[in-house]
Amino acid sequence: MVLKAFFPTCCASADSGLLVGRWVPEQSSAVVLAVVHFPFIPIQVKELLAQVQQASQVGVTVLGTWCHRRQEPEESLGHFLEGLGAIFSHKPWFQLCRERGSKSWRCKATHWQGPASPATSGEDQVILIFYDQRKVLLSQLHPPTALPDCQAGDTTASAGGLAAVFDTVACSEALFQSDRFDEGPVRLSHWQSEGMETSILVELAKWAAGPVCLFLACLLSLISAASACRVFRLWPLSFIWSRLSTCEQLRHRLEQLTLIFSTRKAKNPTQLMRKANMLVSVLLDVALGLMLLSWLHRKDLIGQLADALIPVADHVAEELQHLLQWLMGAPAGLKMNRALDQVLGRFFLYHIHLWISYIHLMSPFIERILWHVGLSACLGLTVALSILSDIIALLTFHIYCFYVYGARLYCLKIRGLSSLWRLFRGKKWNVLRQRVDSCSYDLDQLFIGTLLFTILVFLLPTTALYYLVFTLLRLLVVAVQGLIHLLVDLINSLPLYSLGLRLCRPYRLAAGVKFRVLEHETGRPLRLLMQINPLPYSRVVHTYRLPTCGCHPKHSWGSLCRKLFFGELIYPWRQRGNKQD
Repeated sequence: MVLKAFFPTCCASADSGLLVGRWVPEQSSAVVLAVVHFPFIPIQVKELLAQVQQASQVGVTVLGTWCHRRQEPEESLGHFLEGLGAIFSHKPWFQLCRERGSKSWRCKATHWQGPASPATSGEDQVILIFYDQRKVLLSQLHPPTALPDCQAGDTTASAGGLAAVFDTVACSEALFQSDRFDEGPVRLSHWQSEGMETSILVELAKWAAGPVCLFLACLLSLISAASACRVFRLWPLSFIWSRLSTCEQLRHRLEQLTLIFSTRKAKNPTQLMRKANMLVSVLLDVALGLMLLSWLHRKDLIGQLADALIPVADHVAEELQHLLQWLMGAPAGLKMNRALDQVLGRFFLYHIHLWISYIHLMSPFIERILWHVGLSACLGLTVALSILSDIIALLTFHIYCFYVYGARLYCLKIRGLSSLWRLFRGKKWNVLRQRVDSCSYDLDQLFIGTLLFTILVFLLPTTALYYLVFTLLRLLVVAVQGLIHLLVDLINSLPLYSLGLRLCRPYRLAAGVKFRVLEHETGRPLRLLMQINPLPYSRVVHTYRLPTCGCHPKHSWGSLCRKLFFGELIYPWRQRGNKQD
């Protein structure tokens, strides 16, 4: 039988003693956690292991003996180590020895049957695997992705064996609390044997984290209760709060801050990583917002923007008027219905005059509004970008109105033509059954249908041209807002803390392990070195990506083209349910 013994590299130069660790019978593996040095009292070692097992819920036991032959007499030490198998009974019993003055190792595993019957003792072949205990303790093993040429059972088995090793080391922190400076009855060697590094600032931060988090959690709960007041649930306010990107972003940040400063302890490393990613995302967002605020106020860009806003609005209105006058004539040589063309053109020109009057009415307050908008960058760059998106939506509201008018009129004609086309074929739309059924029509109905179909067909090019022009303008505005929302979602969802760990300490995010052969000689145990494979950057982003507010709609290209062809409205916000206009 082939057994595997995982031995920490930090104990390779430790003095002789007992091997303490966990036996994993499913994998036929022994995970060595520490070495107990001489002298010791066996009952004290058993008490220590019982305390560690109670604190960590890991079956820690004595696995065997460790012999580092430096200056000890070989015969006396060998007889002493053989007697320890009767005191600490474990099957199999490992005997690991490092030769004096050489790099050769000896390792064997025996099934100890007692000193009276040594002939019945059997030996197994042992593969000695060295691992970095500190890296394994601090790393988090992720499940491997299924490969097409591998079976699921093999992948699960290998992942389970590695997970047992990583979980054993991670759950045995209670064993690593003592170092060589402790005056305890048992002296151990492990990765923290030389002492634990700490800092006064870190300890002060840990001491102050509890009260600060409690205060901020109470403050955030008050803000959440105030935002959930019934006053904000009335129809005008509820509609505005649900449609503005700024309100959605503030609600999203409030949920994140509530989770970050919650007094509940994270249940697993995944939740802890999520909290860390949220905290780094919020801090980076605020830092970028403060940089933007200082840049705006240092060069007085807010005043320059306020002075340039009215001329830009006038120029846009003038260009729209020229466009409408071009459509009211003979655009691209097309023959339009003059009566409908004049009605639609004058209707849209009147809306442009109303909009310009509104902008000039608000001109004395524009600089003050932009000043307060600039101060909102203190809440983060994402809040400032969301406000910018809402300002663009307000400044282009007349274009949105033009698009809605043209889309409704075009959709009405398309639906009318489709209904009249079914009338010619002797069909009708059954509203109750949601299907097309056969129907018989009389002569008068066919005559009226033919008349209406002819009118709609000849009016369709004029309506379609206005719809096409204003749809292109609307799509331009939606594209600009989409880029802003994409940048906001990138800042909100990017796991910056996980990416920083992957860049600076790649062993913290483990995708698996690889083994390097250290020694493979006849008569010697096979010695391997276990090295951690870091998680790829793509899997880091996919695994730890944070959720976004998701206030804007997400259309596929197929659904977008279908809505544009049939004249269905493309809303700048996400609709509830599957209702279609």
